[in-house]
Amino acid sequence: MELNGGMMSQQALDLRRVIQIVRKRRKIIGVVIVLGLLIGAAYAALRPPVKSSTALVVLPGVFAQSEQSAAMNSGGTSSDTSNIYTATQVVMAGTDAVLKDALPNVSPAMSLQMLQKNVHITSMTGSSVISFTASGSTAAQAETTANAVANSYITYANSKANPIGNVSLSSGANPVGNVAAKMLNSAAIATGPNIPERIAIYGLLGALAGAVAGFIGSLAVGRNDRRLVERDAIANSIGAPVLVSLPVGRPADAASWAKLFSEYEPADVPKWGLTKLLRQFGITGIGAGNGANGHGFSLTVVSLASDAKALALGPQLAAFAASQGIPTALVTGPQQDVKVMATLRTACAAPAGSPGRRRLLQLVVSDDGRLDQVRAAFVVVVAVVDSRAPSMPSTARTVATVLGVSAGVATADQLARAATAAAVDGREIAGILVADPEPTDKTTGRIPRLTPALPRPVPTRVN
Repeated sequence: MELNGGMMSQQALDLRRVIQIVRKRRKIIGVVIVLGLLIGAAYAALRPPVKSSTALVVLPGVFAQSEQSAAMNSGGTSSDTSNIYTATQVVMAGTDAVLKDALPNVSPAMSLQMLQKNVHITSMTGSSVISFTASGSTAAQAETTANAVANSYITYANSKANPIGNVSLSSGANPVGNVAAKMLNSAAIATGPNIPERIAIYGLLGALAGAVAGFIGSLAVGRNDRRLVERDAIANSIGAPVLVSLPVGRPADAASWAKLFSEYEPADVPKWGLTKLLRQFGITGIGAGNGANGHGFSLTVVSLASDAKALALGPQLAAFAASQGIPTALVTGPQQDVKVMATLRTACAAPAGSPGRRRLLQLVVSDDGRLDQVRAAFVVVVAVVDSRAPSMPSTARTVATVLGVSAGVATADQLARAATAAAVDGREIAGILVADPEPTDKTTGRIPRLTPALPRPVPTRVN
């Protein structure tokens, strides 16, 4: 039972991993599906459907003469005799002699091999009718080809060049004698799928092929992807607990950052997580620690330069605290990667009276990294380090330092290097803020704290 339970657990874990890989690359898979749809539709449009048309030729004297032959030869029947003769004529109709005579009347012109490929000659069971079915890219081409081959056969069958149809009955070689072939029904109506249906069918087939290719490709690439998705894996990489996880938006310009400062309002679940985080920092009431003699609690949020979404964690935390009536300051100082912080620094450098900005949110750009002029109950310092060679920028020291990470963006090695750089600079990582957690992630990232073992009481003797 334990073995089966372990196998089922492993299967569930594998399925969850597959879902995470596919969900993470859903946009790429969608692009591949659309590309397959377009390729299939284009193929159907550029290669129009093949049309087919049928001409019927009858051998009217076969049954009458086969009855005479059956009466003379008691060992056979009239139907067997006619079927043998008709089958022989089908073979004769497909010979090079018949097809070569039809080539001048075929439009557009084609080779003998192509004509053999495009024409299918059969006999109708139990009758003396031969069908000539021709295919072509257009209805007119199919009809012309079928009629040309049928007329060529009629001419050949009724001529002395036919070694079978012109053998006399008395010779015994031909059981039915000379039979004149006639056109029963010329090819006039071509059939085949219409273009809209063909485009729809091939488009759906292309989309299905694209979905399969995208799914397999995503699994092939994702199984070797070392980037951490689950909160437990992120927390275990550096041995620090996940303090809060919330969805984030990545502002693309200074105006978008300004909108975040003035309008950010999280949903109920992230709001409760941020509220608990502020209480954990000791900021429990409106106006608590108003910062008249400095700042009450300060926090540095470190993120990787390659993790664009994680950069918004610090500003969102500051904007939320200000919305709760807490005097808050958001500070951007010297950075290891200046380009990543360019739009955020521009938004923070805007005049204090900019419209829409929350009254209790102070935006500070400190080129020297000092916080002497900052007066707030809660100070959030944003820092960005290089993911390949992280080095803590010369920002002001804060009470605590946390690491901001987006789910599925950073590897364990990158997080370990960033935590090491912070530790070398005397900043211990107290926790992790996770941006955009995967909906399928059921882990919490909470690492149990080790408590010192209490001394065991000495047993006493009872008298």
